[in-house]
Amino acid sequence: MIAVLNKLDSVMESLLKPLVPVLLLIGRLWVAWIFFRSGQTKFASWDSTLFLFEYEYQVPFLPWEMAAYLATAGELILPVLLAVGFLSRPTALALFVLNAVAVISYPALWPKGFFDHQLWGMMLLLIMIFGPGLAAVDNWVKSRAVGSAARQGE
Repeated sequence: MIAVLNKLDSVMESLLKPLVPVLLLIGRLWVAWIFFRSGQTKFASWDSTLFLFEYEYQVPFLPWEMAAYLATAGELILPVLLAVGFLSRPTALALFVLNAVAVISYPALWPKGFFDHQLWGMMLLLIMIFGPGLAAVDNWVKSRAVGSAARQGE
């Protein structure tokens, strides 16, 4: 019985393994789109953004004005890096922290938005752990660096 289960698991792994890069790409693009749209909203209604950071959000350790600028810049720059797969793991970590700070600093978010933030956090953790997948600038940079090192060693 255990041998049959092991064989079934092995077959499923072989069939599903090619989908991992697709899953990682979809995760990167999904999270990037969510954060980028949020940054666009903050930027487009800057007075509202400043008001929210001053009176609604309780961002720890940072003055509200600095938090507004950093969050908006982070939500506009980091998703672009994540989408193309450049510096993917550090970018995913930065967005994970930004996501966590959003949840911590705005408790009113919990009733309707906490599940979404958990989902985005999990997707970012997967990118940090497994990397960006094959369709990423990081892989192109690594292959160029390895090829360059190999040519220098010849």
